Amino acid sequence: MGRKLSDYDRQIFHKLAPESDGSVDSGAGHDFPFILRPISHRFAEDADDFRERLYRLDPEEVLYLADLVLANQEEITSLDDEDRDNFLQLVEDKVSPDKRKEIVHHLGIVDRR
Repeated sequence: MGRKLSDYDRQIFHKLAPESDGSVDSGAGHDFPFILRPISHRFAEDADDFRERLYRLDPEEVLYLADLVLANQEEITSLDDEDRDNFLQLVEDKVSPDKRKEIVHHLGIVDRR
């Protein structure tokens, strides 16, 4: 289900994890196929750090990620519940409550708020 990250994806990745120095290499000989999962699992120290990183994004970048989730091009179901909740809250805050509901419905997940 992964994809090859575009230049725009790489720009967002670097904004979320500047310590990556622009690299999206997974360390296993290939690039990460997603943006949010490696930020959550490899770069963020905890849920608070993940949330702070997410809120660096502008509304257009958040909408882009939300639309990738809806197109099954970005994966959030494997995130820890708190990280997934943080992403959904970001979508609500920077895009719209309706976009949040659309993602929850599309993925068939429980909205834990």
